This record gives sequence, C-alpha cells and structure tokens, in this order.
Amino acid sequence: MAEPFVHPYLPNSAPFVKAAMLAETGAESVEDFYADVPSELRVDGLLELPAALPAEQDLVAHVTGLLEGNRPVPAGRSFLGCGTYRHFVPAVVDEVINRSEFLTSYAGEPYEDHGKFQALFEYQSLMAELLNMDVVNVPTYDGYQAAATALSMAARMTGRRRIVVASDVHPDKISRVRDFVEPALELVVVATVNGTADLAAVIEQLDDDTAALWIETPSFFGALETSLPGLAEAAHRSGTVVVAGTDPIALGAIIPPADQGADIVCGDIQSLGLHQWFGGAHGGFIAVHDDPRFVMELPSRLFGLAATDVDGEYGFGDVAYERTSFAVREEGKEWVGTAAALWGVAAAVYLSLMGPAGMAEIGETILARTDYAIRSLTGIDGIDLVDTAPHFREFVVDLEGTGLSAEQVIERLRGAGIEPGVEIGTHRLLVCVTEQNTKSDIDLLAAQLGGLREEMGA
Repeated sequence: MAEPFVHPYLPNSAPFVKAAMLAETGAESVEDFYADVPSELRVDGLLELPAALPAEQDLVAHVTGLLEGNRPVPAGRSFLGCGTYRHFVPAVVDEVINRSEFLTSYAGEPYEDHGKFQALFEYQSLMAELLNMDVVNVPTYDGYQAAATALSMAARMTGRRRIVVASDVHPDKISRVRDFVEPALELVVVATVNGTADLAAVIEQLDDDTAALWIETPSFFGALETSLPGLAEAAHRSGTVVVAGTDPIALGAIIPPADQGADIVCGDIQSLGLHQWFGGAHGGFIAVHDDPRFVMELPSRLFGLAATDVDGEYGFGDVAYERTSFAVREEGKEWVGTAAALWGVAAAVYLSLMGPAGMAEIGETILARTDYAIRSLTGIDGIDLVDTAPHFREFVVDLEGTGLSAEQVIERLRGAGIEPGVEIGTHRLLVCVTEQNTKSDIDLLAAQLGGLREEMGA
C-alpha cells in the first residue's frame, strides 16, 4: 500500500492530523465544512493542474511564456475605468512604498514604529483637507467595504434599518454592500432620472425608519449629483444620515460632498497614486465631522498627535483605541483586521506631491477632457449620450443608432491597439477619460469609431 501523501509546505496535511482535527470539531469529513456552499459554486473533483515542474528555473520559464501573451496598451489609448482607473503614478510614490520599512511591515506599521504612525497621520490629515472633513480613518480594504461600513455606522447611530439608495451605484459595489449589511438592513434603490437622483421620488422614501441616504457622486456612470444639497436637507428633516460616496481625485475641481450636506463621506483611494495592476490596489476611506457620535462609530484605526513628556516633542498613536475590535475583540462594532495601510502611505506621498494647486489642475483637466470626449463621440451620427447629467471621467454612449454592438466596437478597436471602454449593455459602452488621455488620443478614438461606423454601412 502506498504511503499517504504529506505535503511539504501545507501544514496539517498529514492524515492523522486531519483525523484529529475532525474529531475535535465533531465533523464527519472535510465536506461538512462546505455544506452551506451551493454545489454549482464548487469544483467537482480535482483541479486539472499541469504536472509539477522539476525546478525553479522551469517555473520561471513557464510563467514568462504566459506573460509574453499579454499586449500592453499605451496609457492614452486605454479608455477603461469602471472602478479601477489609470491615473499617472509619480515615480517617487513607488520609490517610497517599496522601501522595506513600509513594504514588508505587518499591517503597514509595526506597533512600536511611530514613524509609520506619523506617515498615516499625515495621510489622514491630507485626506481631511481634500475632503473638507475633520476625521479620516486608516484605509479599509477597499471602497466597497468603506461604503458598507459607513452605512452600518448610520444604522447603529439611528437605530433604524432602511437604506435609501439615490444614485446609480457600481453593480459590484452594491452587491458587496448587500452581502455586508443584509438581512440586518434593507436597501431600497430609487431609480435615477437622466443620470442623477429623482429628488421627489427619494423624498417619498424617507421616513422614520430610514437610517441613511446613500448618494454616489460621481456615480457608476460618471454623473455628478447636482441635487445633493436638496437631498441632504430632506434627509436631515427625517433624522436620516447622509452617506456620500465620492472619488477624491475629483475634489480639487468640484465641491466636496461635506460642503453640500453629507454627514459621512466614503470612497476609494485607488486614484491617488495607485496603479491599475490587473484590478488595482484599492483602499477605502471613511470621513466624518469632529462629532463624537460619528467618530466613536468608526471601527477603523485612527492615528493622532500628542505632546510627550519632552517639551516641544510630539508622538503619534491610536485615538480612541477602545472603539476597535483590537481592544474589545468580539464586542467590537465591526471586525477590523490587516487592512490597506500601505496604500494610505502611497496616497499621502501622492497628495503631498500634488498639493492644492496640483489637485485642482488634475480635476479641471479631467473635467475638460471628459467634456471634449463626450462632444467628440456624440458628434458621430448614431452615437448618443445616455443622460443629460454633468460628467467626471466616465460617461455612457449608446451605439444603437450606428448598428454596432458594444462587443463589436471593443473587438475591432482592440485589434487597432485601443481599449475603447467597458460593455455594459448590448449597445452601451462605458468610456473613461483620465489626464493620461490627451486630445489626440480622444481624436483617435473618435476617428476609429467613425471609420468603423462607415465600414459597417450604418
């Protein structure tokens, strides 16, 4: 009889160890632990893996061969966004975060390394200034978690259970939020009109069981919410907390949600010095006013500044540590583990380099190029903008009048070295424009689309 296989790198793979663990838990087999996972989501049998390679150099050659199949697209010819964006990353950002004291540290900061505490304090301070808020957390995993946490905070504060969603939210984001808050909280989605909130319909949904009004600006389609002040005023009349999701890259050029009535502002810092990286480096932020009711509901770590016993010396450390699951364990309001502190350091470097003038310039540049792209593409016969809202960075065009499907456009333009956008419907294309897409890049996209329309005989 063959000896049972014990993997050299996987702990607890010896059969007698597995048997002891099953006996301790009272399970009949490992399958018992996965009984609640639907069968259609599970792999039936073993994975079809290739034979093991004999040496490291063989593995390197194999992976290199796979990577050679990738075709890089120049930054200006990529119009892909949809939640992960190709903004320019200054070289110094990568230089700083690749230093070993930042890159290899657990949670981004050893517990006694106050230099990293200071780096994250500076991140919080820079974000607070950009958002015009008083308190910003150390980054959560991503913007999806930040939104779910912000809505949960509102529910805990108010003791209510309804969340009214007034904007077009990224489908993956709202799916993640539902996973996080349901069934304890109920999400009520109110359809938008021409890309922005239907003010009258939203107001009808606000009642004494509404914990939060959730508004995204820019929305999934890049629409900027023009009625945020009116929405916030109506929400506050019913005792509802206003949670606004935003992208901080825009806030040098548009009015921050905090100045329009938002109580909690959340989002993702991927645009601030973080690469796309096949899905992006993401980190979520949550910002609140300096109000103990809000601050004490934040589950995330906060770093603050305090004087030491030495005159003129300052130190950096946790603020209100008793809020966190680190302090009270299972009694915590929400679990917080190893998060995205490294990306907070990256965003701090980016913001310090840009400064207020740089953030204003990049915001205005993206606004201008977005408008130019909209006018260029909708100037082609048969291509229409799907709404009338003002847009930042992204917009949706309807191709039905050209006789082209979004899939056809993507396939043909990809062959020409252009990524024209993301298909979000048979004839609908979500187009993203950043500061890396120049006027000539946009002109090339429009020319290729126009030429394809003529070629297909529309």
